[in-house]
Amino acid sequence: MKYTSVGRTGIKVSELCFGAMSFGGDADEEMSKALYNRCLEAGINFFDTADMYSNGRSEEILGKLMKGQREELVITSKVFFPTSKTPKVNDRGLSRKHILTSIDASLKRLDTDYIDFYILHYFDPSTDMELVLRTLDDLQKQGKILYSGVSNWAAWQIMDALGISERDLLSRFEIMEPLYNLAKRQSEVELLPLAEAKNIGVIPYSPLGAGLLTGKYGLDKQPDSGRLIDSELNRLRYQNDLEFADRFTAFAKKLGVSPATLAVAWVKSHPAVTAPIIGARNLSQLEDSLAAADFEMTPELRAEISSLSIAPEPATGRSEEKTLGQFGTWSK
Repeated sequence: MKYTSVGRTGIKVSELCFGAMSFGGDADEEMSKALYNRCLEAGINFFDTADMYSNGRSEEILGKLMKGQREELVITSKVFFPTSKTPKVNDRGLSRKHILTSIDASLKRLDTDYIDFYILHYFDPSTDMELVLRTLDDLQKQGKILYSGVSNWAAWQIMDALGISERDLLSRFEIMEPLYNLAKRQSEVELLPLAEAKNIGVIPYSPLGAGLLTGKYGLDKQPDSGRLIDSELNRLRYQNDLEFADRFTAFAKKLGVSPATLAVAWVKSHPAVTAPIIGARNLSQLEDSLAAADFEMTPELRAEISSLSIAPEPATGRSEEKTLGQFGTWSK
């Protein structure tokens, strides 16, 4: 396993991050322990969770597992969504009230004094951005978090926050967690270039497209159950990508490599990416993703794989720039 720095923070993390969303849900405590130990054995020191995962059970199980090893690990958690099965009216969003309540609850469940990267799980249009940033700055000053970050935010929202942080001398976002895989490449348009320009760490989630890119799915092939089957959100997100899944699986078969390994390795190879978040419900699923750590992804192979899916249009809508170059640089 190789290690890299998260943005400008100097914190060293494994080039794969394990997402503990399955802990307490698809993976019971015994399986969660097996997955955790296999990750440690593989050299992973980076674990991602959220307060909402399994209504807090993911944090609780991870907290038990990392006892005696806390200082060796880098942990993220998130805030926005309700944790309780019967949430109260203020048990959501990014109000100061909800963030302060949530951080203390997460620290208790994780049985730790601090969270390395505390991530805003979603954008909250009802709460003033400056108030959110001041709350996170306070948490950093109190030592409850080392750094903050965002997930599922647009590039303009992140830039707005970075501007406020710079203006008011507040701690800024140091990590982002976007959706990114071969079937969903929108992050390439603005989020990943923003991360490179501002030296922000990037830990993409769903590199396997909720299982779409594992070889289990296609136009005439679907398992009886799985995240793509059981989740309405995932069904809607990937309902038009089954033909692509067939093409990608065939390409991986031609290379003689697991589709899951190839999909994670492709995400990992983007220059802006710090560490893809891999997840698993069992050890056999985990092994294919772990293999991406040692997969050699050349620029030529990445380009060939990328050609299998449709690249998103530039942010300006000027699709001709892909071929002709930016205005003023065209050949005469």
